[in-house]
Amino acid sequence: MVNQIYKLSKQLGELLQLRQLQLTTAESCTGGQLAETITMIPGSSGWFERGFVTYSNLSKQQMLGVHDNTLNIYGPVSEQTAREMAQGALTHSAADISVAVTGIAGPGGEAGKPQGTVWFAWARKGFDIQTHLKTFNGDRLFIREQAVEFALQELIKLLLNH
Repeated sequence: MVNQIYKLSKQLGELLQLRQLQLTTAESCTGGQLAETITMIPGSSGWFERGFVTYSNLSKQQMLGVHDNTLNIYGPVSEQTAREMAQGALTHSAADISVAVTGIAGPGGEAGKPQGTVWFAWARKGFDIQTHLKTFNGDRLFIREQAVEFALQELIKLLLNH
């Protein structure tokens, strides 16, 4: 899977360079793994603006502007939180496009949100925010890897379609 993720990161970088766009990430359950993967690509500083690792609710609020009410009503693993993370990453950076990842990598889960539940959001200046819910299987490491791969795949699709 690591080789596939590297290839996706490279393809993403080529698309961002071609379109002269800057990317930012807002990560919770992936703990910075998405940003790490992206920055493995030589020259990524030309298209990767910054990454936010917002593991705690407080960091989501302070760094990305996620509203307290959103976290209290919907929880940190929700479409609403993912949306606010993606928008907040754009607002608090010089990037043109963002991806947000928030989920339950495990172990455990909660009612209605089992281990492997991950919300994604992609925001791009001038476009509507897109969201997607995925449920991945496997252990903590595998869930995180699958989330990174999916986030990259969808970023590429977004760039190819806009």
